[in-house]
Amino acid sequence: MDDEQIRFDTKLAVLLRDDLATWQRLNVTAFLVSGLAATIPELTGLPYEDADGTQYLPMFRQPVLVFEGSKELMAVAHSRALGRRLPHSIFTADLFATGNDRDNRAAVKAVAQSELDLVGLALHGPKNAVDKTLKGTHMHP
Repeated sequence: MDDEQIRFDTKLAVLLRDDLATWQRLNVTAFLVSGLAATIPELTGLPYEDADGTQYLPMFRQPVLVFEGSKELMAVAHSRALGRRLPHSIFTADLFATGNDRDNRAAVKAVAQSELDLVGLALHGPKNAVDKTLKGTHMHP
């Protein structure tokens, strides 16, 4: 077994608005990271297998760091992610009232970028770029 520590040049991060209920934080995080997994295949590792040979689905190859910030910081981070051209997914407050992907996409499409009521975003990119994008936020407790 190789004991050398694995280091990543990139960072996977989720930013949640600090006024969400616990169930909302969990739900938003799950939805947001699914966008990264679906569009950036190299983020996903190999399938898992236990000692009995039971197989399990693969997961991300690296940790997902979860941050939180105010509504204002959400907008700033979104703007920074766009400016840095970082791949990212978004979740708006309107999506709490929908129940499927079609309605989710329609709810986002109905609102101008500058008016989106963001409650979460997930992003991936070089560590430095992600750190600068999330400047002013803090790790989720």
